[in-house]
Amino acid sequence: MAAPLELSCWGGGWGLPSVHSESLVVMAYAKFSGAPLKVNVIDNTWRGSRGDVPILTTENNIVSQPAKILNFLRKQKYNADYELSAKQGADTLAYIALLEEKLLPAVLHTFWVESENYFTVTKPWFASRIPFPLSLILPGRMSKGALTRILLTRGQPPLYHLREVEAQIYRDAKECLNLLSNRLGTSQFFFGDTPSTLDAYVFGFLAPLYKVRFPKVQLQEHLKQLSNLCRFCDDILNSYFRLSLGGISPAGQEIVDANLQKLTQLVNKESNLIEKMDDNLRQSPQLPPRKLPTLKLTPAEEESDSLQRLSP
Repeated sequence: MAAPLELSCWGGGWGLPSVHSESLVVMAYAKFSGAPLKVNVIDNTWRGSRGDVPILTTENNIVSQPAKILNFLRKQKYNADYELSAKQGADTLAYIALLEEKLLPAVLHTFWVESENYFTVTKPWFASRIPFPLSLILPGRMSKGALTRILLTRGQPPLYHLREVEAQIYRDAKECLNLLSNRLGTSQFFFGDTPSTLDAYVFGFLAPLYKVRFPKVQLQEHLKQLSNLCRFCDDILNSYFRLSLGGISPAGQEIVDANLQKLTQLVNKESNLIEKMDDNLRQSPQLPPRKLPTLKLTPAEEESDSLQRLSP
């Protein structure tokens, strides 16, 4: 009997099984390859590290990062690429590199750096799934991590300023989307009628960008003009995730959006309160710590104290 495969990942919303691109890549690949994953959605009871999500756990292994997880699944005979030729395998690697270089920085910026998107959508959504008080801290760290990742790949001469970097990454992302659209054409998947690793990556990167309701939608608007890429995302959602999603009616989505708005207001109020408390502590006079006198126990007291510590 095969060892159980458990995937810990961020959960879904807006009709998606996960709003986290890297989690979605692994979930899609598992569907394509037939890997029997048990999905553990992270919520505010989760006590593991969120920096490495998604995480695949088996009886003897813990694997993180999508590329490593997919390689592990292939070694377990869950291979979505077994019908690909050598050239198609090389094309897969080239397109994944293109996605990570040209599209991923803009996706990170849309979710984590664009101020209005971050404060009204991203931060409240993730904060609601992280236990207090980490919910006030961790989204900010994730935002800074995304910005650092963007600047490491794009903040090089001659692009010194953030606005110049932003303009360039969105130009690159739109160019990447156009290339993907031309490559897909009228096909169901990128290499014919069967989904593969490349389809999992493209779906993982595009679906959150396509479905999440952002107030600032620069890249989202461009994506929605490419009807074959939108159809590609919809087909995968309907064919592979329909039973697990259950669907949300328009009225239900309105309730979700209203709750998200209330949560946004609550999280922002809590953040402001923490900042005010921190400022008050910094402005208050600091007194040197007093050294407390050390009390020496008598032998009888020491013996009694020892017995109390040993007793159940």
